[in-house]
Amino acid sequence: MSGVVAAFVALVSVAVIGYLVGMGGLLRTSDELVLSRLAFFVATPALMFTTVSRADLTSLFSPVLLTQIAAVVSVQLVYVLVARLVWRRDRRELTIGALASGYVNAGNLGVPISIYVLGDGALVAPILLFQLLVLTPVSFLVLDQGARSVRTALLIPLRNPLTVASLVGLAFALSGFSLPTIVMRPIELLGGAAVPVALLAYGLSLYGSQRRTPEEAMGEKDAPERPKGAGKEVFLAVALKAFVQPAVAYLVARLVLGLDGSALLAATLFAALPTAQNIYVYAVTYDTGRRLARSTILLTTALSIPIMTGIGAALG
Repeated sequence: MSGVVAAFVALVSVAVIGYLVGMGGLLRTSDELVLSRLAFFVATPALMFTTVSRADLTSLFSPVLLTQIAAVVSVQLVYVLVARLVWRRDRRELTIGALASGYVNAGNLGVPISIYVLGDGALVAPILLFQLLVLTPVSFLVLDQGARSVRTALLIPLRNPLTVASLVGLAFALSGFSLPTIVMRPIELLGGAAVPVALLAYGLSLYGSQRRTPEEAMGEKDAPERPKGAGKEVFLAVALKAFVQPAVAYLVARLVLGLDGSALLAATLFAALPTAQNIYVYAVTYDTGRRLARSTILLTTALSIPIMTGIGAALG
């Protein structure tokens, strides 16, 4: 068994434990929110700061990011063209669908894969920053209207702890300054909890998805009626995200940039990450495309494990 597959087995095993913990009643499905918030607001920012502040800058600005941009733009363009020309969706529905088709879960799943499969947690940082500093503000400018939305969209990345931690870590890496050991140790301890907590929450969410819908989880009493053609939109978004995006990333990395080895593996794996869960939050916030976002997240999350394991076995 290759080291890559062995790393995937370890990650999947922890996620399975999270699933079993939920099935056994040791944790409630609602506890997923607690674990996710702990990982998102505390542990993962600590991990990103520690990793990026000590990273080799060449790994932060690697060609892998170019493959991700090419793959994201490709699948989102395809979705927008089909949904606009065939289904005549408005711009807000197009935005949610485009995000669901290409916005990867770089935080909860990208970080564990970057560390345990690829051996360098800094590899995922540029992708995370690109999504939070570019894709998210642009998407909110389309979803919202008015001059106030411009200011709001530009400030959104600074409200995300992963963005702030990564940017602060990047500043330390560029300056060459390092914090004293007595300060770094508690940050390292918190960062060490990021991967297992995120994976346990991920496994618990898979069990919880069989027990409740995201509308119920967020306290919504009445789900909106399913729009005509929503099944086709989900199918298109899932196909683009799960299969087309990693294929495009692989082809760009291999044929255009000439990458091989670990760089080719990283480019393909990151593109195969499932749709990020915060896309559903955006859909709920703007009351559009909720079923599309929810279904795409659930399906791409379920498909991602066998797809990424297969990629790891083939390219590792």
